[in-house]
Amino acid sequence: MKFFVRYLLLFAGIFSWPLAEAQLITGVWEGKISHKKVEVKIIKNGDSLTGTSYYYQSPNSYRRYSIKGYFDDRDNSVVWWDDQLLDEKNSNKFFGANSATSYRSTADFNCPGGTKMYLNGKATSKEDEDQPMGPVALQKFTLPVFNDEWDYVIDNYTVGANDPWLIDSIGKLAFAKPVPVKTSIVAIAKPNRSPKAISKKPAKQVFIPATSDKPVVNPTPVQVEEPVVAEVPLTNEQKFATRSKKVMQEIPVSGDSIELRFYDNAIVDGDSIAIFLNNRLMAEHIRLTEKAYTMKLAVSDLQASNELVMVAENLGSIPPNTSLMVAMVDGKRYEARLESTEQSSAVIRFIRQK
Repeated sequence: MKFFVRYLLLFAGIFSWPLAEAQLITGVWEGKISHKKVEVKIIKNGDSLTGTSYYYQSPNSYRRYSIKGYFDDRDNSVVWWDDQLLDEKNSNKFFGANSATSYRSTADFNCPGGTKMYLNGKATSKEDEDQPMGPVALQKFTLPVFNDEWDYVIDNYTVGANDPWLIDSIGKLAFAKPVPVKTSIVAIAKPNRSPKAISKKPAKQVFIPATSDKPVVNPTPVQVEEPVVAEVPLTNEQKFATRSKKVMQEIPVSGDSIELRFYDNAIVDGDSIAIFLNNRLMAEHIRLTEKAYTMKLAVSDLQASNELVMVAENLGSIPPNTSLMVAMVDGKRYEARLESTEQSSAVIRFIRQK
């Protein structure tokens, strides 16, 4: 399996040059958040960010979180937040009992020259974004203080490890349970573009009876390892097919074309959506912000009754996934507030007028 992964990465390296710029945000960032020493491992996965953050006093005293976020390459702004507490060791000596704080960090990515790269900004409380907590001051480094599953992705990002399937599969393993420092990456198999991350359960004891008619008094246990296939992340097509659909509004259609504009309907928190029209995927990885994502539909291509479905790719930092859709139809403006979850998708019906 290791040889397969190495071969795949070597082959992907031929196409790695266009990724050089996109991967800059991917890496190990060290410094301080709200005056606390921190190491943040950021991995860019499409329009989203994932990884881990370590708030620490020493390698033996830390608090480890999974992180989520997004990167806007239009203005080089970066937003991420501590999502789940994964592990902690002697952390009360550093943080104080019952004083753990998870942060939401907003920073500007800048590269003043040479190999130096910085993330500078501010941190707020994840629970109350109006509560300022302190500055964000991070610099990109090559070697991490803490070793974990993401080191493999960071080291091989430009030669194949930028694959979203691989990143999602490793994320399933990394965030499943606390992982001690000094862990190593497991092999990722990827037949037919459907990766399966292999982990192992504790060994199961199987007793083998003796080849004699006498009763077995002290049978010898044999350790049998049982491989377990980790859950594979759903594609947007699978999410569309398996989630229930709720009709939110019907809009009459006339004229030559429809212009659709999608915004985040609340606080911009990293919501990402996919759009289906009449069971066909139209667009995906649409990150909702205060600026409109715009798409146009020709009325002549529509049926008498049409269903536009908004599928939530993620729920952002503040569930559920909410969006404001503005439809411009023949000079008229229609607004619809759409809400999607991991169980349901929002539907707008467009009825073509005769």
